[in-house]
Amino acid sequence: MRRLLGWYLRVSLILRIVACFLAGSAIGGALWYLSSTTGQPIAQDLMPYVSPFGTVFVHMLKMIVVPVIFFSLVVGASSLPIGKFGRVGAKVMIWYLSCSVLAAIVGVSLALLIRPGTGADLEAWRAMADALGGQVEDLAGEAETGGNALTQVVMNLFKNPFEALAAGNFLPIIVFSILFGLAIRVSIEAGHDTEAARRLTALEDLMAAGRDAMFKLVDWILEYSPVGVLALSIMNFGLYGPAIVGPYVRVTLGVVAGILFMVVVVYSLLLRVIARENPLGVFRRIQEAMIMAFITRSSAATLPVSIRTATEELKVRDELASFSLPLGATINMDGVCVHLPMFAVLAASMFGVPITATSLILMVITTVLASIGAGGVPGGSLMLLFIILGTMGLSSEQVAVIVALALGINPILDMFETMNNVTGDLVCTYVVARREGLVGNDTDSRS
Repeated sequence: MRRLLGWYLRVSLILRIVACFLAGSAIGGALWYLSSTTGQPIAQDLMPYVSPFGTVFVHMLKMIVVPVIFFSLVVGASSLPIGKFGRVGAKVMIWYLSCSVLAAIVGVSLALLIRPGTGADLEAWRAMADALGGQVEDLAGEAETGGNALTQVVMNLFKNPFEALAAGNFLPIIVFSILFGLAIRVSIEAGHDTEAARRLTALEDLMAAGRDAMFKLVDWILEYSPVGVLALSIMNFGLYGPAIVGPYVRVTLGVVAGILFMVVVVYSLLLRVIARENPLGVFRRIQEAMIMAFITRSSAATLPVSIRTATEELKVRDELASFSLPLGATINMDGVCVHLPMFAVLAASMFGVPITATSLILMVITTVLASIGAGGVPGGSLMLLFIILGTMGLSSEQVAVIVALALGINPILDMFETMNNVTGDLVCTYVVARREGLVGNDTDSRS
């Protein structure tokens, strides 16, 4: 047994994850096929015994997300000199915003090209909306009260930090952590009180020690990740199977095509032209984070892996990675920006809403702003549909039909969407690091 365990641990973590994903997909697909052919809920009956292993994995990742965000952002904001922080921070924000706008344009363009609502069986989808009515109403309630409305975004930036930490409310945590780190750096650079500067430097070291301890927890959790991936894959494919894609091929292919365009074309051009790097080499180095995002469907849960990938594989300086990636996990949602316009154009096609140049511009702007509130959690984009569809003047019944459709295929789309989000975070961070000279083999403080 010890020899077998030793062999298992010597195998690359990526290979273990991929093997477990493929095995889980095959097992889940077989269970789904048996359930559909025999008429017995075989897959559903087995899920209570399988799902805890996957749920525990996601919960372990989420357990460390909030402290990782807090410690990483404080260390990142306090490590960069104030003059450099402003320039680097502005570049990170500009790249994130630019990619989000471009992703929304890609999503709108593909949706207009594909026209996913053309020839749709409206009555069948209305029947599905009635069947999923309870879930749609729950999502509508969260969209109204959960702080995702555009008018709530600014209000949510400034809240009790301890309440935000306990609730896992990412935007207030980000704002407080950055301000706290900046306060440390400004006080140290002021240099009026030597004793105070010494204490603040010790506090900065304490924050860095806390971050390093969290990264060690990440290493432990990742050793369990193949088991979690196996369970999650069995759950996804066992419960849904290919039936989740079949009825909605246009929507699914449209979203996946947009996401692949962002990764293969947009990010590759950024890496080749701006960073002067071979895109394939970069993608090979960040594949662990991409796979983890695909499986967990959560940018926030993947954040510890993203930071480790940036510092160890891309050699990005800790101070930049610790600032840029937690920020990107919350506000940079390129996959969401591809996803939402597809359903907006679908709604317009189904319900005869005229699409004008003005409405398309408004759709792009609204999509980018709404994506900031997605929160980096599984299925977060579903609640944003209420914002996007609300700007189109649809009735509540019409919105319910579209959201019900999104509910039906969201588990598949969310995998690609989250992978896009995390890839965008890492690429933008690496581009800024290359331009600012914040990449080097001697910068990994955790080796």
